[in-house]
Amino acid sequence: MYLETILVLSRKNGSVRSIDVAEQMNYSKPSVSRAMSILKSGEYITVDRNGLISLTEKGLDVAEKIYERHRVISEVLIRLGVDEETAVRDACKIEHDISDTTFEIIKKHIAENT
Repeated sequence: MYLETILVLSRKNGSVRSIDVAEQMNYSKPSVSRAMSILKSGEYITVDRNGLISLTEKGLDVAEKIYERHRVISEVLIRLGVDEETAVRDACKIEHDISDTTFEIIKKHIAENT
């Protein structure tokens, strides 16, 4: 969820700091700081001397995958009649657990029926 949030904020604002992530996710600053350290050591992000966070190529790949899942699953749920707020919240839960195979079949189904 952190990588997806960084992606969305960077597209929206151009630059991202830990405080932006904390505010967006409604998480504490220490929790976000710890997560940023883990993401940095995993080479998913870089943090410059001004505290600006950037996704690495590896981080961008993961973030885009998660964000695509979020958008598609939200769209499917809304089309099925789920209200937008619930669809977005539920999609956030589903996007992390759904298999690649199932997700690809859902995308194929949408493409064929749109």
